[in-house]
Amino acid sequence: MKKLKNKVFIVIFLILTIFTTGIVFAYNFTLYNQQKHNIERSLTQTVKMEVRGGPPSGSSFEKLEDDGFDNIRFMDRNVYTVILGEDNQIKGVINHSNNEISDEDIEEIAVTMISQSYQKEIGNLFVCDYSYAYNEGSSIVIVDNSAVKQMLRTTLLVSLILYILAEIIILLISRRLTLWITKPVGESFEKQKQFIADASHELKTPLAVIMASSDALESNPEEKKWLDNIKSESDRMNKLIADLLELAKSEAVDEKTQYTPESLSKAVEKSCLTFEGVMFEKGITLKYDIEDNIILNMDSFKIEQLMSILLDNALKHSESPADIEVSLKKNRDIVLTVTNRGEGIPQGEEEHIFERFYRADDSRNRSENRYGLGLAIAKNICEGHNASISAKSENSKTTFTVIFKAK
Repeated sequence: MKKLKNKVFIVIFLILTIFTTGIVFAYNFTLYNQQKHNIERSLTQTVKMEVRGGPPSGSSFEKLEDDGFDNIRFMDRNVYTVILGEDNQIKGVINHSNNEISDEDIEEIAVTMISQSYQKEIGNLFVCDYSYAYNEGSSIVIVDNSAVKQMLRTTLLVSLILYILAEIIILLISRRLTLWITKPVGESFEKQKQFIADASHELKTPLAVIMASSDALESNPEEKKWLDNIKSESDRMNKLIADLLELAKSEAVDEKTQYTPESLSKAVEKSCLTFEGVMFEKGITLKYDIEDNIILNMDSFKIEQLMSILLDNALKHSESPADIEVSLKKNRDIVLTVTNRGEGIPQGEEEHIFERFYRADDSRNRSENRYGLGLAIAKNICEGHNASISAKSENSKTTFTVIFKAK
């Protein structure tokens, strides 16, 4: 179970982590490319405007100024044009941003960029302070990246902080989801362990009696009571094994099983008629009110088995003389009830009676060869027919209610 929880946790954590990582990466990648595109556009626009302001080569600084090239302004970033003469001699600097960087500093940057011999260089915006476009013998356009660099770094830092916080939240969510997903498996696993323990315990007792009786019979072959003990305990084991097999079959119902439309009214009535004679002998009157022609997609054998369990349970918990009442009605849903008077269900135990091996009175159930499997089988039959089953005791009156839900 622990390995299953670990695997589920790892899968959930990795899926959410990959999703979160993708969002953080996509946002920063998109922002970076957007800023890079804006810088490249500023370089390209400046070069084009310079060409319109004068000839691409041999341009004089005065000519560009006269044509109004120095009046071009960029509001979103700092852009400079360094005018070059023959042999790439710097003739002047045009500041398109009105910032406070001196022409001398711009000229030093231009000299460095000229020495690199690249026509255009934007570089890594997380590191580089300047980008440029170089027209040899004409000009070099320089864009200040410092504000963009600072913005990208800040965004990346905030993204990483949010990413760490998101990972902590993902860790908590993964733990909670793991517990939620594996809870039914854990409950089933615990029930299986309990089932094996209970079945082993129930089988151990008759086996011990059989073995002891066999040893005693071997020593006293004339004593018939040892044979009686062996037969009695063998019958107990046979009934227990039959109930266990029936429970296993009812829990292993194939979801693809196709039920056929049959008369639920006739199936319930048939079960009542079967028990009528047995109840009469014990001084109990069976009364039933069954609505005609109620059709249900069902397995008639299973429905009769369900009725047999409920009627047998009502019979064994009724005090003679008494009445047992059966009702079958259809409104929106189909409602089946079996009611008896007598020994009721202890308060707070209404849900537990459908658990395997549950017995309110262990000594009495043992004397009657009852193992607490009947109602567990009944519950599985109901679930296989899209129905719910519940029980309620009030004023020495116990009612089992089965509701076949309308589809």
